[in-house]
Parts: sequence; C-alpha cells; structure tokens
Amino acid sequence: MLKQTTYDSPLGQMTLLADDAGLYGVWFDGQAYFGGTFDLTTIASGDNAVLQAATAWMTAYFNGHEGQRPALHFSGTPYRQAVQQALCDIPRGQVATYQQLADRLEKFLGHKTAARAIGGAVGHNPLSVIVPCHRVVGSDGSMTGYAGGLWRKQALLELEGASDQVKL
Repeated sequence: MLKQTTYDSPLGQMTLLADDAGLYGVWFDGQAYFGGTFDLTTIASGDNAVLQAATAWMTAYFNGHEGQRPALHFSGTPYRQAVQQALCDIPRGQVATYQQLADRLEKFLGHKTAARAIGGAVGHNPLSVIVPCHRVVGSDGSMTGYAGGLWRKQALLELEGASDQVKL
C-alpha cells in the first residue's frame, strides 16, 4: 500500500512516496513534475520501513554522508529507468555531462542515444536527491536545468563539494 510523508530538508519541504518494497518518489514541494504520475491527493500520509530508511538517508545526506540508498522503484519507460540507474552511478562530489551519460547508456543499451533524450529523462527523475540528477551538467560544465530549481541544484553541488566542477 502506498504511503507518503514529508521531510523538512534544508532546501525546503519534500514529499516522499513509497510502498513496503521501495521508494517511488522524492519531490521538493512545488518543483516541476511534482508527484510524477501519482495523484498524491488520493494517497494517505503514513509511515513504513522504506519511508523511515529514506528519511534517515536524507538526514545523513544533508549532514554530509551518503550511505546505501533505500530500496527504489525506478519508474517510467525502460529508457527512463536505465537513465535513473545511470544517475545512481555518478559518485557524490562528481558531475557528469548529458553526453557522458548518453555514451554510458549507449554501451548498456546497445544503441545510440542523444544527450537531449538524456536531458528529458533526467528532468523527469521522480527520485530527487536520492537519484542524483543534480549531478548532471551541460557539455561545457555549465549549470543546466533542475526540476527543483537551479538554486537548489547549486546548493546540492556545494554540499557535495562539486561546485568547483561547474560553471556558475
């Protein structure tokens, strides 16, 4: 059964959505694509072990530590799920470009993919922060869009010590 809870992060309130097997969503309130394909108005607030693990992970993350992610449900098309998995491979404190992700996925998928297609999938990532889409930058290292707002992306990269890798 799906449950949702809120988390008060240093960058604003977040909504987390999970069932007993894994996390479906983590969104900053008011961000683009808030709630993804879920109608959050129909889902009860509550708690379960996955939400507890996710909030503990978030607290550790904002305190400078990043342990093992809670169980995740990747969603969307198989392509978007592959992008979400690739995002998880970008280490804390590092960034990757959309083209670098496209090149990685080409090897995994066995066919070419465009940086622009990666951008669409990254922008719709329903698992903000935990699946670190904020670590993706433009081909010249410039700060590019972030569904939670560029100021949050900059703050997350600063928290991780990666802001020196980005053109602000």
